[in-house]
Amino acid sequence: MIEQIKTYKNFIDGKWQSSISNEVLSSTNPANKNEIVGYIQDSTKKDIDHAVHAAKQAKEAWRKLSGAEKGNILYKAAEILERRKDEIAQTLTKEMGKPIGEAQGETTRGIAILRYYAGEGLRKIGDVLPASDSSALMYTDRVPLGVIGIISPWNFPVAIPLWKMAPALIYGNTVVFKPAQEVAVTAAKVVECLEEAGLPKGVLNLVTGRGSVVGERLITHPDIKGLTFTGSNKIGQRVAEAAIARGAKYQLEMGGKNPLIVAADADLDKAVQATISGGFGSTGQKCTATSRVIVHEKVYDTFKEKLLAKTQQLKIGNGLESEIDLTPSVNEQQLNTVLSYIDIAKKEGAILLTGGNQPTDTNLQHGYYVAPTIFEKVDPTMTIGQEEIFGPVIALMKVKSLEEAIQVANNIAFGLSASIFTENIKNAFTFIDQIEVGLVRVNFETAGVELHAPFGGMKASSSDSREQGQAAKEFFTSIRTVYMKP
Repeated sequence: MIEQIKTYKNFIDGKWQSSISNEVLSSTNPANKNEIVGYIQDSTKKDIDHAVHAAKQAKEAWRKLSGAEKGNILYKAAEILERRKDEIAQTLTKEMGKPIGEAQGETTRGIAILRYYAGEGLRKIGDVLPASDSSALMYTDRVPLGVIGIISPWNFPVAIPLWKMAPALIYGNTVVFKPAQEVAVTAAKVVECLEEAGLPKGVLNLVTGRGSVVGERLITHPDIKGLTFTGSNKIGQRVAEAAIARGAKYQLEMGGKNPLIVAADADLDKAVQATISGGFGSTGQKCTATSRVIVHEKVYDTFKEKLLAKTQQLKIGNGLESEIDLTPSVNEQQLNTVLSYIDIAKKEGAILLTGGNQPTDTNLQHGYYVAPTIFEKVDPTMTIGQEEIFGPVIALMKVKSLEEAIQVANNIAFGLSASIFTENIKNAFTFIDQIEVGLVRVNFETAGVELHAPFGGMKASSSDSREQGQAAKEFFTSIRTVYMKP
């Protein structure tokens, strides 16, 4: 008996419903492009209008609930997500491609995010300040923005939506959520957990479809008071323009071209492992992925030899299989983007050390695979030394000093994440003081963030706002100052 492929609907005003278009889009498995994971709604602008109206109608009643009441719902959602962890992680891997271990780790992180923000409902949201009039009371509190539009990417389809939704909700906002088309089945299952937890109708709305249609309407809708976006710089610029045009608040997290510096005194084995994990984990499809490795000339040859040996041992395949290190690009477009950057690097004179091709293994011909790739003799001004690739491609650069390494690391438009490997505390603090990024890591890979710590980039990587932890309240609320005289 052939299992019927499920069609997932939009979630608007507390109901699962088909798009006005009555059209659907397919979500396919990047490890096997012939496998359809599910069908999603090909929504219209009117679907967004309906969702925004529902969120607007729900916002006053939701705002009036106590923080404890809102927190209880998020805590229940965490329990439901935990119960469904294996199922949702498997769906994540089928839609996005990342190894099942990484998918399970991401889903576990989503559970922790919900529990963290459930606790925010009982934390302070203001301060009492001394008034110049001794008989008066002056204090601050925070008020929600209203209806929040969330646009999330395909590379972390559980964690990123939740680290946007959970604070938006706990601080009293209502939400219209547009996930990336490639991972909309995973998104629907996450929303199911919040629905089952008891969110009132209209508080959270899910609309799937094409970014050019539903995403564009979401960012231009006059009743959306805040927009939080993670994705490409090109689309981020469009989000900012649309928000500025009508005075909405916006938050952007975008690209990175993250350097890992290997100092002359570094533990090379640990630096190699961090390069492999940071550069090839999730197939390099992380905004914090390691893409430039800047190595002191004294240890360059030894480091390169160790890195090549480890890279050539990586196992490529379907993320649902055991002991797989490198999984496919998310779709054909992303695969072609990676391959085009590899061709550009060759033409510009970089030397290919390993990879640079699609695997010839017959078992991998139905997926969007590319071998882990390393170039050397990469001039910092080359395209692969400047532009984000979002694939398993590492550029090796040789330098003569730490000062030169930091200069190379900073000489770029992006400023998201950076790492150094050193055993010298002076080197570490010089790096911390001079590197121009929002996430600074010493003796860690460039990828990886803590859910309770502020996260965000500098320069072209961000709008300079911060996500996660208590820093999230700065975006999702406005401060109100109250003066009271008896």
